[in-house]
Amino acid sequence: MSAPTARLTVDPALIVSPVRPRTFGSFVEHLGRCVYTGIHDPAHPSADADGFRQDVIDLVREMGVTAVRYPGGNFVSGYRWEDGVGPKEDRPARLDLAWHSLEPNQVGTDEFMRWAAKAGVEPMMAVNLGTRGVLEAVDLLDYCNGTAPTALADQRRANGGEQPYNVRMWCLGNEMDGPWQTGHKTAHEYGRIAAEAARAMRQVDPDLELVACGSSGPLMDTFGEWERQVLTECYDQVDYISIHRYYEETDGDLASFLGSAADMDAFIDDVVATADSVRAALKKEKRIQLSFDEWNVWYASRAESIVPSGDDWPVAPTLLEDKYNAADAVVVANLLISLLRHSDRVHAACQAQLVNVIAPIMTEPGGRVWKQTIFHPFAQIAALAKGDVLDIRPQSVTFPTKQHGDVTAVDAVATWDEAAGTGSVLVVNRHPEQASELSVDLSRFGDVRITAATTLHADDPYARNSADDPDRVVPVGRDDVKLVDGVVSLELPAVSFSTIAFSR
Repeated sequence: MSAPTARLTVDPALIVSPVRPRTFGSFVEHLGRCVYTGIHDPAHPSADADGFRQDVIDLVREMGVTAVRYPGGNFVSGYRWEDGVGPKEDRPARLDLAWHSLEPNQVGTDEFMRWAAKAGVEPMMAVNLGTRGVLEAVDLLDYCNGTAPTALADQRRANGGEQPYNVRMWCLGNEMDGPWQTGHKTAHEYGRIAAEAARAMRQVDPDLELVACGSSGPLMDTFGEWERQVLTECYDQVDYISIHRYYEETDGDLASFLGSAADMDAFIDDVVATADSVRAALKKEKRIQLSFDEWNVWYASRAESIVPSGDDWPVAPTLLEDKYNAADAVVVANLLISLLRHSDRVHAACQAQLVNVIAPIMTEPGGRVWKQTIFHPFAQIAALAKGDVLDIRPQSVTFPTKQHGDVTAVDAVATWDEAAGTGSVLVVNRHPEQASELSVDLSRFGDVRITAATTLHADDPYARNSADDPDRVVPVGRDDVKLVDGVVSLELPAVSFSTIAFSR
């Protein structure tokens, strides 16, 4: 029986929006080994004078990460930023209630800013609106960005930050509707403190980009009404509402897992609709955009996510160190496709997290570093997605899922950079069993040529990379792609992610 054919038509006139560079953001939280023995490991042979692993920095650059959110996450709601600046020997150790760990504060604001500069990423900072409030948010802003001769700006200069860090994007707390959040609040309580913190921060710098906390996810009882109440309180003061979502395969339901992007599409549409309903009710002109600043595959139900307890308060415990497989990589690729096609409203996104903790990059303390399977689709899409996102509607067979109903087997997005004359088609076959023939009509671009094509696939969708076998699942170049009269054809294996780069 021959494979069904999926058809795509790509038209450079059907522009969704520009590609948003911040779509390719990531996240560094003081959680598990993300910071300590992740990005920071002074005993490692590649460590620089600040204790940062150069091998990790090299992979962050290779991955194409553009922005990094810091220092949390749940961690931020109990964080005193002042503990992490100044002479390291004077910094106090504190209990981290979010992850039942001990925080030594050997990496803090100044260290992170130096690391971000070395990695070539934009810092995105979060302020603590859980256990602290308006004054601390303003103080951190002054410390980071202050140019006046204030005590805090002078303290930054004395600590080695002669020039302001010029952080533009700030998260006003984190997941404040979650009962797991230290200092969690009702929508009204949070909306008020977010509005007041934003107003005060704008008195320091009116051009900041500020992110209000959305609900912690679409399955929360608070979802929807939370966004409505929060934005009603702080609409004029903020630019973004945050959106968080994680996915995992449960109960052996591979089909539903592979269809996860259908849920992401619906989730984004719901948050956009809610934000726009507040806009209409308040009779405002500006639109609130989305910052999808936590997303990934996370096996939260597994033992890897069980935090320490009792009298055990370890420093940098092994936590959330999921080992990703080929199917996970295909889902991550599809989630990035979803984010790109919503670039008209999703202006920033952060894959959580960057190193060791549900991460594309893994390290051994003092030892090896390797790329998990999910590293590759992120790196490929970040490198290829330039110019504008184009609206394409795949024609494909569907397959049934328990969680999402019928889902199209083939999903895709395209980009086109008119100035460079280059484009890309990014496509997944998310069918759990069936291959598909793909036909891509590029005739509207005129005379084009294929410059590269790859496919990430493994015969076993549960195949993983490891330190001993780091290239078990990687993208492989294709030499069987056909281009006839502007139409590209190739076969897509089941559970695969493929890229097609073309130029005019």
